[in-house]
Amino acid sequence: MANTEENPETETTTTEPDSPDVHFEPIVKLSLVETKTLEENEDILLQLRARLFRLDSESDPKEWKERGVGECRILKHKETGYIRILMRRDKTLKICANHYIKPDMELKPNCGSDRAWLWSTSADFADEESKEEVLAIKFGNADNAQKFKSVFEESKKAMKNIREEKSTEAKNETKATNGEKEESSKDQETTENSQEGDSDDRPEADQLSGQLKELSVKEG
Repeated sequence: MANTEENPETETTTTEPDSPDVHFEPIVKLSLVETKTLEENEDILLQLRARLFRLDSESDPKEWKERGVGECRILKHKETGYIRILMRRDKTLKICANHYIKPDMELKPNCGSDRAWLWSTSADFADEESKEEVLAIKFGNADNAQKFKSVFEESKKAMKNIREEKSTEAKNETKATNGEKEESSKDQETTENSQEGDSDDRPEADQLSGQLKELSVKEG
């Protein structure tokens, strides 16, 4: 009779039970939120890729520090007509330049390069607070640099026209207000004179009234 021995190295296969298809409903349902950047109300006058620098005036000596690389845009508001420069960094989309173009801004070549410009602004809001900055921007080629300069200069003229229109409107409003005040003053003077005339007539009216009373007594 043949002896049968079990081989301890013999592998035994086990089958795991299938995991059940379990579905859990979320406790809180989040709705999609539309994020607005306030650029929806603006037209793009220019959009070019560039590298932006700022002058660090607090360091000794002063030095240029890179603010970021990304798309530099010149935007015009559809209602007010105000024009600003807005630039965001690549990937993070963090703002590195955000200020209005003003008529008194001067665009200067940077280090004699035909691809770079520098200018100063009294109020840049890249850091969510107003800061005076000296900025420099560098483009990939001279053509883009000239396009930026052309739109920048045209924007200065447009902003100057808006400023003059606002000034004219303010003057007209002041004249209208002063005219209303003068008319009101004249009306007040007329009323006062009329009241004075009435007061002058009162003694005579009282006298006539008294005479009428005396006549009525005599007749009685």
